[in-house]
Amino acid sequence: MIRSITQKKSDVEIDRLLDGLGRIFIIGCGTCTTLTHTGGLPEVKSMAESLRAKGKLVTGEMVLPVACDNMTGETLKEWSAKMDQADALLIMTCAFGVQTIARQSKKMVVPALDTLFIGKETAVGQFDEICTQCGTCILGETGGICPVTSCHKGLVNGPCGGTNNGKCEIDENKDCAWTLIYNRLKELGRLQSMRKLQGPRNHQSEPSPGKFILPRGDQ
Repeated sequence: MIRSITQKKSDVEIDRLLDGLGRIFIIGCGTCTTLTHTGGLPEVKSMAESLRAKGKLVTGEMVLPVACDNMTGETLKEWSAKMDQADALLIMTCAFGVQTIARQSKKMVVPALDTLFIGKETAVGQFDEICTQCGTCILGETGGICPVTSCHKGLVNGPCGGTNNGKCEIDENKDCAWTLIYNRLKELGRLQSMRKLQGPRNHQSEPSPGKFILPRGDQ
């Protein structure tokens, strides 16, 4: 399951963002931030208790089933009375959820979390970045293993000179991405793919902000 991986902002930053805003409505998310324990029901309730202890009036708290879903607006309507009483909405979701809620509400929105990356749970409680959405995918030449995200240095030609017994020189507990790629390509009988020199990466293949429009015949 692919998730937006988030972490809670510092209390100092949250306090700064809420300065002058006395009445707060808190919103969490039942998917990504529930999984990472940054914006599920327990975290929302804990945040409410913390704000009350600081003298804030919490007009309400709720957890959206999916904060970035098209149905977000319909769910928010059910809580409109308590939201209308608030000076701001404190959002404990990923950045996608914050922006979705902002479009559905006329209230000031304040993010309580930082969105780190798109990742996948690879072990219990461990989430690894799997794609930076760089727009220059070379997975077809690396056996389906992404060196941009799996290599600490983001090398598209590897390995570097620091790999040691299949481990990364930056993190000795991490497998060297290019060793994994080599082993995978060897298993597939495709080692010749490693002999192709990849050109310099285009770090902005799509001008920001990105936009993708389907050709008319495909809509």
